[in-house]
Amino acid sequence: MKIGSLSEDLNIEKRVAITPEIAKKYISLGFEVLLSKDYGLHLGFGNEQYKSQGVNIFENGKDILTNSDIILQLGLPSDDNLSLLKENQNLIGVLNPFLNKEKLEKLSKKKINNFSLELLPRITRAQSMDILSSQANLAGYKAVIESFANFEKAIPMMMTAAGTVPAAKVLVVGAGVAGLQAIATAKRMGAIVFATDVRMASKEQVESLGGKFLTVEGSENLETEGGYAKEASEEFKKKQEDLLSETLKKIDIVICTALIPGKKAPVIIKEDMIKNMQMGSVIYDLAAIQGGNTAYTEVDKIIDHRGVKIIGEMNILNKLPISASTLYAKNLFNFVSNLLDKKTGKININLEDEIIEKTLVK
Repeated sequence: MKIGSLSEDLNIEKRVAITPEIAKKYISLGFEVLLSKDYGLHLGFGNEQYKSQGVNIFENGKDILTNSDIILQLGLPSDDNLSLLKENQNLIGVLNPFLNKEKLEKLSKKKINNFSLELLPRITRAQSMDILSSQANLAGYKAVIESFANFEKAIPMMMTAAGTVPAAKVLVVGAGVAGLQAIATAKRMGAIVFATDVRMASKEQVESLGGKFLTVEGSENLETEGGYAKEASEEFKKKQEDLLSETLKKIDIVICTALIPGKKAPVIIKEDMIKNMQMGSVIYDLAAIQGGNTAYTEVDKIIDHRGVKIIGEMNILNKLPISASTLYAKNLFNFVSNLLDKKTGKININLEDEIIEKTLVK
């Protein structure tokens, strides 16, 4: 069995799907690993480092695509590369079936198995494969670091002979994996942290990290069976807006992490709310790529609106590509290991396995 991966477009994606450490693990399972030349060079993973683990390096990506039984990527490959795939090959990555529905349907008709790992069920057995959690953890941490770097005041309270510098007040919108890591990071750095989420189950988690949970009066628990947030009612949205409007008047830094899988990100922080924020405040919007949680978010831009900086990046993980690649590669390895029939050494697409059934895009 051959497992391969092509270099990503480094202008968009700096993470890799196979690190040298993980390549060694695939080979120990009996796989032959095929990678494109200079695959991980930008991360300090040179060709010789891969070769020393037993990896085959190819000059031509076409050779990898036509010879691999399993292809591991971050996102969906280019149309030209997709056209090279053939029957019974397995494509695994973050394929975004909501945006790439037509392309994936065409691949399925060619009898190519497409596994999109953002569709993993939230069950205990899938935790080691959960790419959303591993990547969101890093994103939440980095969003705090980036927003603090753009905030022109000190973060922790400082008592000096010349007077006291008050602690920065941080609001985290959305207390999922990214939000909880943002709360923990901001708290460790000395900020006073508040958080809000449509899922009431988040309250205990927020408070366990030292944050104050902002509760909308008469809250409904907007959580799907899979543990994700679902869209709020108009009444809830109005109550949330009123609470946020008042809270934002005294907040210095906002970290936005609210996403609904497969949909445009909800606009939570409206124009009039930003107008009432203090000059010098910073908003970091992790939902930028899906439209953003604020009225002014733009991808890969810092918008200065009346003295409030609104930061949106296409891919914050490009600022932590080594850590992100290490975790992503391990997630993929655990998923592939689950696909592998240990007796035959072949891929076994067992649709009675919830992990396989949920992630296979038909």
